[in-house]
Amino acid sequence: MDRRPGLSTRLKLTLSYAGFLMVAGALLLAVVWVFLLRYVPDGSLVTGPGGGRRGAPAQPFAPNRSDLQRAFAPRAGQALVFLLLFGLLGGWLLAGRMLAPLTRIADAARMAANGSLSHRIRMQGPNDEFRELADVFDTMLEQLQSHVIEQQRFAANASHELRTPLAISQTLLDVARSDPKSDHGELIERLHTVNTRAIDLTEALLLLSRGNSRSFAREPVDLSLIAEEATETLLPLAERRQITLDVTGEATHTAGSAALLLRVVTNLVQNAIVHNLPTGGTVTVHTESQNGASVLQVENTGPRLPAQLLPTLTEPFQRGTTRIRTDEHAGVGLGLTIVHSIVRAHDGALDLAPRPSGGLVVTIRLPRHPR
Repeated sequence: MDRRPGLSTRLKLTLSYAGFLMVAGALLLAVVWVFLLRYVPDGSLVTGPGGGRRGAPAQPFAPNRSDLQRAFAPRAGQALVFLLLFGLLGGWLLAGRMLAPLTRIADAARMAANGSLSHRIRMQGPNDEFRELADVFDTMLEQLQSHVIEQQRFAANASHELRTPLAISQTLLDVARSDPKSDHGELIERLHTVNTRAIDLTEALLLLSRGNSRSFAREPVDLSLIAEEATETLLPLAERRQITLDVTGEATHTAGSAALLLRVVTNLVQNAIVHNLPTGGTVTVHTESQNGASVLQVENTGPRLPAQLLPTLTEPFQRGTTRIRTDEHAGVGLGLTIVHSIVRAHDGALDLAPRPSGGLVVTIRLPRHPR
């Protein structure tokens, strides 16, 4: 952005230091001038008997006010000139020393603008304003670098996931073209399955982008009604897998997007059903108000989960204990990632905890909203 030319901050500080020093020196000289010289009488001074008579011995010289003024004024001017030069030189050096941390911060910002996010200032010295600014800048660079790395990894994984169904579709079409007598009905069915998976992945990516951008209107939402709607939708899936669905709790109100929060609960309940015992498992959805927050909890039975696996479950394209699922309920690997993104966009918190007997407890805490 073009700006008008002007004085640098260092020069402004230098002129300020010199100006203040000149003002202080002028005030000091004015005090001497006004409060000292005013008590010195003007005119001829007689210092003893016989002073001024012809033939009398010469009297010692006693300067009057005019004499002192004539002697004081040049020296005062010289002192002010010295203070001006000293203030300019000392102010320039002092301003440069004080602004040196800003130069380091500016260099780091310039490197970050050129794409180098690994550089850190790590300023030493006392805990002053410049040190605090440098620490905040280092923290910002660290978070920005982490975010960029995460986005790059996510883009690479998304490209890989999207390429897979497209490659399968092309392979099926190439086989059908090389063998005109192949079963077109089976080909269409397989292409439909692959295309559905690609559409699901694309919709998941769009939903994840919407949650990250917070581009939604907030309205009062009852989490208990959302939980009932999600479990009712997934009840046929639970019955086929012989999973018992329970919804407990009370009316729990928050503010946000009803559609996005419904997707959150739907994803959690679907994961709880799919990642459960082969038969006879349970899924419990509970809502309550707790310590000024609206809490929704989804608990399911299932295999035991190692503690080191939990932090990776909210990462993109992670599916249960492995990266790949081959059954009919295989997702796109963004279920908990979408949940985490939407919860964070609603200023909430997501907590994952393993059950001692196996399974998972997912707890969501959202800001409470009055009915």
